[in-house]
Amino acid sequence: QVQLVESGGGLVQPGGSLRLSCAASGFVFALTFSIYDMAWYRQPPGKERELVAAITSAAGSTNYVDSVKGRFTISRDNAKKTVYLQMNSLKPEDTAVYFCNAARGNYNYWGQGTQVTVSS
Repeated sequence: QVQLVESGGGLVQPGGSLRLSCAASGFVFALTFSIYDMAWYRQPPGKERELVAAITSAAGSTNYVDSVKGRFTISRDNAKKTVYLQMNSLKPEDTAVYFCNAARGNYNYWGQGTQVTVSS
C-alpha cells in the first residue's frame, strides 16, 4: 500500500520561507518511486484544489502555476523516495492545505495534506 506523508508546513510571516517534504512508502523498490510523476497541490480555505508544481519521472522536467513561478521550486530525491517544495517569498494568498500527489497511468495517490499559513 503506497503512502505519501507530507511535512514541513506551519505558520510563517509574509516574505518568509518554508520547505515541504513528501515521503513515499510502500513501493517495493526505490526504482518504482522514480517512475511516478510527482506534484504538489493546494487547497485554500473555501476554494478548490489547484496544481501548484509538478515534476516528471524521467527527465525531471518541472512546471508551476503562474502565481508561484520564481518563488517555489519542486525537486525530488528518488533514492530517498521524497519530493520537496521549497517556498520562498511567501504571501498571504499562499495560505492553504498543501497535498502531495503521485501519478502513473491508472495509479494516483494522495497524502493527507499539511497546513501552510502565511500571516503577520
